[in-house]
Amino acid sequence: MVGWVWGWLFMMMMWVMTDTEGRFEVEKSRISVLSPIDIRSKHDAAIGNFGVPDHGGSMVGSVVYPQKPNSAFGCSQFQGDKPYKSKSSSRPTILLLDRGECYFALKAWNAQLAGAAAVIVVDTLEEPLITVDSPEASSRAFDFIEKLTIPSALIQKSFGQSIKDVLQKGDHEVLLKLDWSESLPHPDKRVEYELWTNSNDECGVRCDEQMNFIKNFKGHAQILEKGGYTMFTPHYITWYCPKPFVLSDQCRSQCINHGRYCAPDPEQDFGEGYNGKDVVFENLRQLCVHRVAKETNRSWVWWDYVTDFHIRCSMKKKRYSKKCAEEVIKSLGLPTDMVQECMGDPEADVDNEVLKFEQDSQIGRGSRGDVTILPTLVISNVQYRGKLDRTAVLRAICSGFKETTDPPICLSGDLETNECLERNGGCWIDSQKGISACKDTFRGRACECPTVNGVQYRGDGYTFCEGICTSLQSWEMYPQQWRMFNRSI
Repeated sequence: MVGWVWGWLFMMMMWVMTDTEGRFEVEKSRISVLSPIDIRSKHDAAIGNFGVPDHGGSMVGSVVYPQKPNSAFGCSQFQGDKPYKSKSSSRPTILLLDRGECYFALKAWNAQLAGAAAVIVVDTLEEPLITVDSPEASSRAFDFIEKLTIPSALIQKSFGQSIKDVLQKGDHEVLLKLDWSESLPHPDKRVEYELWTNSNDECGVRCDEQMNFIKNFKGHAQILEKGGYTMFTPHYITWYCPKPFVLSDQCRSQCINHGRYCAPDPEQDFGEGYNGKDVVFENLRQLCVHRVAKETNRSWVWWDYVTDFHIRCSMKKKRYSKKCAEEVIKSLGLPTDMVQECMGDPEADVDNEVLKFEQDSQIGRGSRGDVTILPTLVISNVQYRGKLDRTAVLRAICSGFKETTDPPICLSGDLETNECLERNGGCWIDSQKGISACKDTFRGRACECPTVNGVQYRGDGYTFCEGICTSLQSWEMYPQQWRMFNRSI
C-alpha cells in the first residue's frame, strides 16, 4: 500500500512540474585563488544546503587534500584528534574532498569532526554545478546534520584538479578565499523574504526542522516585521491530481476543489489517521491567517498562530482540526469570519484564489528557481542555502540590508560573534607590534590593513600588510615606501 501511495504522489508531482516552464536555480558563492600566483583565479561554487555559510562575509583558508588511500572521499571519520585543525594562528583549514561513495553532508560532518573550517567537494564529471542537498530523512543523518556548522560547497572538476596538481607537487600552499558577500542581494532598506513550509507535523525530521525554526525565529521575525525592516510572506507547496484520477478514492482523500490542490497523506497510509486534504485545509487556513493579519496591520501574528497551533492542535494529540484552529485564531484576536471567507469553499469545482496563487508562485521567475525542497527560505528572491537555524538565518537576512541601514537586531548579541578572536579571523597579524588587519562586523570579519599612529598599512589584508606613513615627516623618514605608495596610486 505505502509503495503505491508514494508512486502515485510522485506521478502527481511530476505532472505539475512537467506541465510548466519552471527551472531549478543553483545558488552560488564565489571562490578566489589567492596563491600561488600562477593559478590565481575566480570560480563559482554551489552552496551546500546544510551547515552555516557566512552570508554577507568571507573566509580565507589553506587547502588540504587527504593523501591516504580512500580518505579523499571523506566517508569515514579521519584518524587522530582533529587532524585538520589549523596549526597556524592565522589561517583555518579548508578540506578538499572528492565526490562519491557517500552523502555530501556526511563528508562535511567528518570534515568538521577533523577540525576543518570548511569543506569543498570536487565534482567527478565536468558538468554544470548542482545544489548539494541533505540526504533523505533518517534519524541517523538528522543527528549530525543538526550539528553541522561549517560551510560546504561543490566545485567543478577542472578547478578542483588544478588545486590538486599544486598540492601534489608540495612546494606551494594553496590559499583560497570563500566569499558569500554577494550570495544575497542587498538593494535597499527593506528585506523581503518568504518561507515555504507545511502544516503537517507528522512528516519526519524535515517537519521537525521547519517547526523548530519557526518557534526559535519567531521573536526575531516579529521584531523585524513590526519595525518595518522586512516584509515576510509564508508559502505552502501543493500538488494537483491528474484528471483521469480525480474521482479515485486517493484523490478524494488527498485533494480539495475537485483534485486541484492536494497534499501527501500524513501517515503514508490512506486507511489510517488524517488525510492529505486535512493538511491542505490547514495550509489554506494558515495562508488566510496571514492575509487577514496583514489586512489589519498585524502581519507578524502568523508566527504566533503557527506556533500556537503546533502546540495546541498537533496530530500527535489528535487535535489537528478546524475547531482547535478557530480557538487559536480567536485567542489571537483575529476575526474567524474573515479567515473563513478567505478560505472559500473547498468542495467547489472552481479555482481557489489563494491556493492557485501558491501553485503559480512555486514556479521560478527572475533570479529565483523552482521551489522543490521543503522547507525552503527565499531572501530577496534568492533561495537561501544552509542550515535552517535561527542565528544563521538572521545573519543571512541582515546581510540583505544595504550598508548603514541595518536594524538594531542585526547588531545584537546573536550576531556579535567577534570572529577576530579565533585565529585572528584568518587575517594578517603582527604579533610583536600587536597590529591586526582583522575587523569584526555582523556581516562577518573583514581583513583590512589598519592605520596605526598615522601610519596607513597597505596590502591584501590576508597574507601581508606594510606600513605606509601619511605625514610628510614620515615620508621623509621612509623614502622607499613613499615611492612605492606613489606608484601604486
